Amino acid sequence: MRWTADEMMTVAAARALVGRTSCFVGIGLPSTAANLAKRTACPDLALIYESGTIGARPTRLPLSIGDGELAETADAVVSVPEVFNYWLQPGRVDVGFLSAAQLDRYARINTTLIGPDYRHPKVRLPGAGGAPEIAASCREVILVVRQNPRTFVDRVDFVTSVAAGAWVITDLGELAPDPDTGELVLTRLHPGVCVPDARAATGWDLRVAATVARTEPPTGTELSALRELLAAS
Repeated sequence: MRWTADEMMTVAAARALVGRTSCFVGIGLPSTAANLAKRTACPDLALIYESGTIGARPTRLPLSIGDGELAETADAVVSVPEVFNYWLQPGRVDVGFLSAAQLDRYARINTTLIGPDYRHPKVRLPGAGGAPEIAASCREVILVVRQNPRTFVDRVDFVTSVAAGAWVITDLGELAPDPDTGELVLTRLHPGVCVPDARAATGWDLRVAATVARTEPPTGTELSALRELLAAS
């Protein structure tokens, strides 16, 4: 079966959840990957959304954190203060899944605005939501982001969240933080992608690990499950 770059990214992100028991899920690319993981290698993974749904089992991808599908299929629905104060901030959630409109080399995230003027931006984005708390309080943070110079920038226009130590999965490969400096380093490439491709898609001088691993292609089972999930949405 042939696959797209987005499908490879989603499959790689779903695989990253193997061995985890709980995931605080952001809407968009992270939600697709988390729901794919639950349908494949992680059937017991508890999906948590910031609206207060714990153990959600949506039959389709939710349109937002307020989608009724999440509440209807959840093990429990709690208040927003409880999901943040009791579940997230004390470190009870294994991994947070986030995305970004802009990302810099130290995993600073911008989801607020594009442009130099806060009051008159070129584009006003959705904003922070629960991302700052997710980035700060989950035991591990994984960012799922398409890699291109518009998104991977030398300097974000606004620092919405800081995901220091985050693992980044893109449509080209994967990046991990340097343990000493925190700078993102290319550690893995997806099939058909080479180092110059990743560097050309990055707005800073991308560091590359001495040994760069290769992602295994998606299996037929993974692709079928992903396509069924997208078709139902």
